[in-house]
Amino acid sequence: MEVFALEENRNNKRMILLLVILLLVVGFSAAGYLGYSIGYMTAVDEIKRLEEKVESLSENVITLQNTLEAMAQNAAQQNILIENISLSEIYERVKNSIVMVRGLVRIPNIFGYSYSWVQGSGFIYNYTKRMIIVTNYHVVRNTVNVTVTFANGNSYPASILGYDPYADLAVLDADAPESEYYPLKVVSSSMLKVGDIVIAVGNPYGLHGSMSVGIVSALGRTITVETAGNYPIANVIQTTVPLNPGNSGGPLLNARGEVVGITTAIVSGSQGVSFAIPSNTLLREIKWLVEEGRYDRHPWLGAAGLDMTYEIAKAMGVNVTYGWLITEVFKGGPADKAGLRGGTRTVRIAGELIPIGGDIIIAVDGFRITGIDDLSYYLEEYTEPGQIIRVTVIREKQLLVLEVELGTRPRLLE
Repeated sequence: MEVFALEENRNNKRMILLLVILLLVVGFSAAGYLGYSIGYMTAVDEIKRLEEKVESLSENVITLQNTLEAMAQNAAQQNILIENISLSEIYERVKNSIVMVRGLVRIPNIFGYSYSWVQGSGFIYNYTKRMIIVTNYHVVRNTVNVTVTFANGNSYPASILGYDPYADLAVLDADAPESEYYPLKVVSSSMLKVGDIVIAVGNPYGLHGSMSVGIVSALGRTITVETAGNYPIANVIQTTVPLNPGNSGGPLLNARGEVVGITTAIVSGSQGVSFAIPSNTLLREIKWLVEEGRYDRHPWLGAAGLDMTYEIAKAMGVNVTYGWLITEVFKGGPADKAGLRGGTRTVRIAGELIPIGGDIIIAVDGFRITGIDDLSYYLEEYTEPGQIIRVTVIREKQLLVLEVELGTRPRLLE
């Protein structure tokens, strides 16, 4: 009986041991499977993340390749533009469209009158199937016996169809056969950017058909010339194109040989600073110049002034160092009627007498005004006579907004 009991105990222990071993095997298997499953899922997620990163990286590489290709293409185009063959092609296309404009100016003296030749440049433009010649106003101002000479040397008498001293523009009608006319394409100057290559073709010092090249060095400039009655000519293109007497009135071309401006002036004694009237001005005015003989739609504020500086602000005791300071308001003009104020006293700043105390224009219709360039640009491009504008000014350290009904610039006495 005892022997049987001992044997049964041994069997029970073996069963328990086998059961424990079985449980351990099952546990290890389950744990291994679970660990494998977790590891597998983690690996799958990681693989997906890596695939997404690779896809994103591939997209970035493609974008970078496209960017590099575009940059290379632009660089190639720029390189092509400055090669002689490309400039030569442009010159060959436009040379027959450039004319020399000559005229006699009568000069009074103590013996009566004498005469002097003046000359400049011009180019042919097709205005609704009518061939005309575009030039600068100052080239033909007060001239008689005007003639135009084409690239082949043929000369013909010409008459002035219309002119605008405030934009230094004039259009001529020449008594020449149709076979002489090779019109240029005039495009909007709005697309110009600083750094763009521009080309001038004209007649400096009477040297017919001379080409010069530069870049746009600034946009939206304002120049003041005597022939415009010292009123500002707005939105002028500044370039590095070398210009000389005789270039005035010629075309300023873009890299495709299209007219984007009319060369007009140089700064005396400067190097690499020249100006051109934007083609947008010509396109805006051409209808009236040809059909009415004048363009009388320049908006007029009726005030004189100067750009603010730190020194002027300090003298006036204001903390605004930008804007356009009104020094004088013309009696009965738009600014006067609107209540704008001019200078109240004169101070000496850096050896110069400056009228101060007037209103400082800092915005027009919400457009920020930092000086005469901004003011002239906004008025010329976005307003017209009779339009009411909202002028923001600083007056005695106070911010005011006044409504001004713009007038029309008075005609110049010529």
